[in-house]
Amino acid sequence: MPSLAEIVAHTDRLLSTAVIADYPGAHNGLQLQNSGAVHKIGAAVDACEPVIAEAVKRGITLLIVHHGLFWTSQRHVGAAYRKLRDAIKGDMAIYSSHLPLDLHAELGNSVLLARAVGLEGGEPAFPFKGQPIGLKFTASVSRDELAERLARVLGTAAHLCPGGPAQTRCIGIVTGGAGTEIAEAAKAGVDTFITGEGPHWSYTLAEELGLNLFYGGHYATETFGVKALAEHLSVKFGVPWEFLDHPTGL
Repeated sequence: MPSLAEIVAHTDRLLSTAVIADYPGAHNGLQLQNSGAVHKIGAAVDACEPVIAEAVKRGITLLIVHHGLFWTSQRHVGAAYRKLRDAIKGDMAIYSSHLPLDLHAELGNSVLLARAVGLEGGEPAFPFKGQPIGLKFTASVSRDELAERLARVLGTAAHLCPGGPAQTRCIGIVTGGAGTEIAEAAKAGVDTFITGEGPHWSYTLAEELGLNLFYGGHYATETFGVKALAEHLSVKFGVPWEFLDHPTGL
């Protein structure tokens, strides 16, 4: 069996974890260690209590997540305590990667969502904290066709603000909660922007700016990276992996 230490070291290098800026609560990298061996890898979007309980039940000893343990609290009380208690009892390590996984050129959420809907050759775009976190594509696709592709890939129809042209010319993608970046997308020359979610005002602003805005769901647009990373680690280190699906519908 591979050791946790060698898997973590490889993953940190692969994702450039140490050099990519992120929100203070992200705490990218190993958030909880185990006794040292990895027998089975799990992938999930959120390190929430139901996911951790299910992962322990399935015998997972390394859980890869996009949203880690410490977004909302640094105090180990209530659910935060119970999550740590259950993971430690199950000898399960937890590794979290937020923006490093979003923007990775091969395993990232944005590039994999783009590839899944048939977009290739995008350029890094939409800087945040000094680094591009999304992609921009020159692409002529009908808005209706793009909606159909997204529905197939995400498993449900994306909510659409049809404020832009019926035939796209420039498409931007930032997974997760990037609806707040709609004005920046317009400045970048994008006429169609794909993200997970946004505030109420992002819809009306997209109309006023003349952009199509697809809200594909924060959860649904961020399943790609953790799956790809877990599969990569499974192949490299010869351990099985599985995805723990816990959709929020948001």
